[in-house]
Amino acid sequence: MRRLKTGGSINFTASHNPPEYNGIKYSTPDGAPALPEVTHKIEANVKALDDVPSPADTGTKFEQVDVKPDYLKRIAELVDLKAIQKAGLKVVFDPFWGAARGYSCHILREHGVETWTVHDSRDVLFGGHAPEPDGELLNACREKMQEVGAAIGIATDGDADRFGIVDRDGTFMQPNYVIALLFDYLVETRGWKNGVAKSVATTNLINALADEFKIQLYETPVGFKYIGELINEDKIAIGGEESAGLTIRGHVPEKDGVIAGLLAAEMVAVRGTSLGEQLKKIFARVGSFYPHRENFRLTPEVKDKFTEKIKNDPQEIGGRKVVQVVRTDGLKLILADGSWVCYRLSGTEPVVRAYSEARKESDQGPLQQAAKDWVMA
Repeated sequence: MRRLKTGGSINFTASHNPPEYNGIKYSTPDGAPALPEVTHKIEANVKALDDVPSPADTGTKFEQVDVKPDYLKRIAELVDLKAIQKAGLKVVFDPFWGAARGYSCHILREHGVETWTVHDSRDVLFGGHAPEPDGELLNACREKMQEVGAAIGIATDGDADRFGIVDRDGTFMQPNYVIALLFDYLVETRGWKNGVAKSVATTNLINALADEFKIQLYETPVGFKYIGELINEDKIAIGGEESAGLTIRGHVPEKDGVIAGLLAAEMVAVRGTSLGEQLKKIFARVGSFYPHRENFRLTPEVKDKFTEKIKNDPQEIGGRKVVQVVRTDGLKLILADGSWVCYRLSGTEPVVRAYSEARKESDQGPLQQAAKDWVMA
């Protein structure tokens, strides 16, 4: 789209959701997700068309373009594929029957990297579940990794904008951690220090790394469009959201699961250690962080009550004092030890998303319970 200088692009997708959620994503000419003011105008124009007769078929033919070659050429400029090949890394790729089929595996094999795939066929129902590369849905990837001795498993969701990463030992790496690890790695290998962006619900491990590197941190509302704007302005080296979306400097201002997986493979190859070991080293440097997210479905009565409750600034949660309230998006409560809880109401269903992050592993359970109790109180 950017190369052809089109007026935008339309993607028919349910993303990582079940197929019955299929809809339309519109991206603006710069490749970024459309901002609300743009989508609102489109919705208004579509509604106005309800009263306009459908035009006659003019027989106009549309130009067909193969976007794959130019895309993979750009990816090869951004990822050190030679390093992956030189390290002898074995990779398993799971496209979840989706749009990335023939992309990550193709470019890796083209550069001499031993690569295996699972779920590499067309299935419009995505195996009967949501095409979401989350831990519990990556067992086929794990089994193939164990079979071939792969060092990393990389996965993408249905429309390939989200990623899932499996470590050498079969551990699913939380997207929070992958974003932080790649931030650390890009500063080390590229020397990029122009900034880093994360949504308000994403791990504060990124904040700690930004402090260590003395790099500008941008904490945005949830929604990748805000990170995309910072990419377009070249204010950040990397931006990401805990929901498994990221992009980097010089790439499109939209989340891209393909480049996320390939960069993770590069990082393992260059550093020569597993992702888990790399994370332990970062914890030793800047402290440990244990993020978690849980969704709570609310009755209409509880939702109305909760909607009113989050308008106020609570003084404590679970008997622990709140030292800072952040309202960048929803309600984020910072506690004295640096742990936090964040609440966001869904705009489409009666659900509240409760994010929490403990600073000690032993505190993870109690903090999650406190977050839940506050919703239901």
